[in-house]
Amino acid sequence: MSDEFEVVHAAPMQVGECPLWHPAERNIYWVDIGGFAVHRVHPLTGEHRAWRMDSEPSALALHPHGGLVVALRRGFVHLDTASGEVTTIAPAPYDSSVARFNDGRVDPAGRFWAGTIYEPRDRQAAAMYCLERGEVSLKWEGGMTNSNGLGFSPDGRSMYHADTTSHRVDRYAFDAARGVASERQAFHQFSADKTSNYGGRPDGAAVDSEGAYWCAMFEGGRVLRFSPDGELLREIVLPLRCPTMVAFGGDDLRRLYITSASHGRSDAERAAYPLTGCVLSLAVDVAGREEPMYVP
Repeated sequence: MSDEFEVVHAAPMQVGECPLWHPAERNIYWVDIGGFAVHRVHPLTGEHRAWRMDSEPSALALHPHGGLVVALRRGFVHLDTASGEVTTIAPAPYDSSVARFNDGRVDPAGRFWAGTIYEPRDRQAAAMYCLERGEVSLKWEGGMTNSNGLGFSPDGRSMYHADTTSHRVDRYAFDAARGVASERQAFHQFSADKTSNYGGRPDGAAVDSEGAYWCAMFEGGRVLRFSPDGELLREIVLPLRCPTMVAFGGDDLRRLYITSASHGRSDAERAAYPLTGCVLSLAVDVAGREEPMYVP
């Protein structure tokens, strides 16, 4: 299948992240972390709407009563997308002067997992938290600086996770009934040598219906598809350098949505890649999976 990209939203995001398909609405949602906003586009009509947040949004989950759960720097909130009302679910469980939520995803049992980024980046002090029925618990801390790349296998028995700073993706044995990740194993280690053999570092990800792991490679200008055994199956070269995350959408879940970042990119890069910061999509030949809803 040829890679023919469509521009879903042409206004550049500072740090576009967490695309999320809403199957009932047939809308694609995402956040702009640096722009303090949640965005929505109906791909068939192009209708766009945005909601301004009072602190940086980073991850989204579908809410069964309508609207979204949004992980903000200040904590988890419910965004009523009809009224625009924002209601606090749980405050941030960390020092928000040095950390914020980053990548997140709902597990098969309806828990919303969200890891943090430790912004000083002088030690591995990020943490993984889980929102379960309105209560936040710490799952682990340390060993990472920038939590990213969360994904769950179709059978719910594996969890994927990336530390972008370490250029590493791990796979965990996952107990969906108890919400426990264990037995961490290296899934893929990417090169951190920017002088040669550098293809970017792992950012956000998604798992398709065949169990393959799709990873956005920040600064690498590509999306990679890996088998559950870690074999590279496909490389999609993008018309921008800094993709941040991918999501499956469309009626048949065979359209891949890709967010990207423009913040901190040079004038030369923006000139060479005019779609920097935009939201793109392309048709793929393997279906994704519907994302579970958060269970309040």
